[in-house]
Amino acid sequence: MAKAVGVGGVFLKARNPGALAAWYAAQLGIAVEGGGSLVFDGPEAAGQTVFSHFPLDTGYFGDGPQQVMMNFRVDDLDGLLVQLAAAGVRIDPKREDYAYGRFAWIWDPEGNRVELWQAPARE
Repeated sequence: MAKAVGVGGVFLKARNPGALAAWYAAQLGIAVEGGGSLVFDGPEAAGQTVFSHFPLDTGYFGDGPQQVMMNFRVDDLDGLLVQLAAAGVRIDPKREDYAYGRFAWIWDPEGNRVELWQAPARE
């Protein structure tokens, strides 16, 4: 049976797409390719991708009308949060830890809540 095997992209509207792409590149280390697209490629991108639906009244995406939230797999959640704090990025103080990984949340310059996820170490 043919099936989807992962997320091919996340597409969001932005007031200033170029500046927002540059922010994600600078703060989260995501490569920017021609045309301003942010791209993960190669073995570093390996891992689980989740596609999930939430109720319309969820507070999980933060306050306000945000209808989409991106989740990025990260390799060192604590280290990245230190870097982001030093860069003045707004960081939610809440953390969640589960058997399937650790979570934290930030906001990008346009007010989008973004989830960061560090998967557990592979044995």
